[in-house]
Amino acid sequence: MIQIADFECLLYEVQDHVAQITLNRPERRNALNPRAYAEVEAAFKHANADPEVRCVIVTGSDPAFCSGEDVKEMMTGEAPKTPRPVRVRFEPTPAAMAAIDCEKPVIAAVNGSAVGWGMELALYADIRIASENAVFAELFIKRGLICDVGGLWKLPAIVGPAKAAELLFTGDPIDAAEAARIGLVTETVPHADLMPRAKAMAARIAANPPLALRYMKQGLRRTTNGDPREVGSWAIEIIYRLFETEDHREGVKSFLEKRPAVFTGR
Repeated sequence: MIQIADFECLLYEVQDHVAQITLNRPERRNALNPRAYAEVEAAFKHANADPEVRCVIVTGSDPAFCSGEDVKEMMTGEAPKTPRPVRVRFEPTPAAMAAIDCEKPVIAAVNGSAVGWGMELALYADIRIASENAVFAELFIKRGLICDVGGLWKLPAIVGPAKAAELLFTGDPIDAAEAARIGLVTETVPHADLMPRAKAMAARIAANPPLALRYMKQGLRRTTNGDPREVGSWAIEIIYRLFETEDHREGVKSFLEKRPAVFTGR
């Protein structure tokens, strides 16, 4: 397990019972490479295990919240590619499950673009507050893939099945105002007010009794249909299949070449 002292891709601090996890690759718009995924997992697990932590804020270093997977780094050889092993058993994304399994209330302070897995990360939070600069998009369909467990398990419960289907099937972005209108975020605030607002809410939450907070969150989880691990395992299996398709390769190639994709269904 990566230790906090070894973090390279995010910042982690605890103050007044509130842990703040800040994705910190601003030059890549906080896109996630394998190291960053592992650090997100480690940060949520550490916050969950720390008795001093009563609430968690996740955000990004400006100008973005998280622009998803670092496609350029992974596909252009700027970093070693992680070989995709042949799996007999498919398991949910570890970083996703670490965020979902966190027993402390989680606030996503969405300061900019939250697209692809960045939107997934925002969905794993219990509460989302958006800067006026925020943009949300489930871009997976445009890369010939499906989303992770956030879009499949959380999004329909938050915005309703029909709106979730629209966002997932089109991959179209929405701005902060639209996100507030459909209930994806609880509020949209001026950019300068985002972190003060998130910290004020976290302080109000952290002032409450820790055991009651934990059980309140467990109670809310019981009202959500389906098992996130089952959904996540299915999603990862399908994603691995889709990685091998021509449409996925075309989706990535067109993104890198900054041109419209031409999909063939193969």
